[in-house]
Amino acid sequence: QVQLVESGGGLVQAGGSLRLSCATSGGFFSSYTMGWFRQAPGKERDFVSAIAWSTGGTYYADSVKGRFTIARDNAKSTVYLQMNSLKPEDTAVYYCAAKYQQTPTTTQTMRASWYTYWGQGTQVTVSS
Repeated sequence: QVQLVESGGGLVQAGGSLRLSCATSGGFFSSYTMGWFRQAPGKERDFVSAIAWSTGGTYYADSVKGRFTIARDNAKSTVYLQMNSLKPEDTAVYYCAAKYQQTPTTTQTMRASWYTYWGQGTQVTVSS
């Protein structure tokens, strides 16, 4: 049974940093694509970033390029989202997602409906 557990959210001032973690279990994750999405109150769930675990290929939303970095740790079966230069508009619940696919297209990685498994989310609040 695939499980994804996010952690690392919290309250931070604008310009600060946070690192989110997504601990995985129950799957052969080297064959998966892992994604991060976020959802603010009253808004849709938006793509943030993704990584193809086997190739290390990364994908980013334009709004976070240059500020966020996605990475995976094979030994810990964990995916990270390092978030720097945070802005108030980054405030949202951040979700980790997984799809059994080694070589996704960019379009696929950006669609929430493409992913099969989801974590419970972690709140990130950026104060101005």
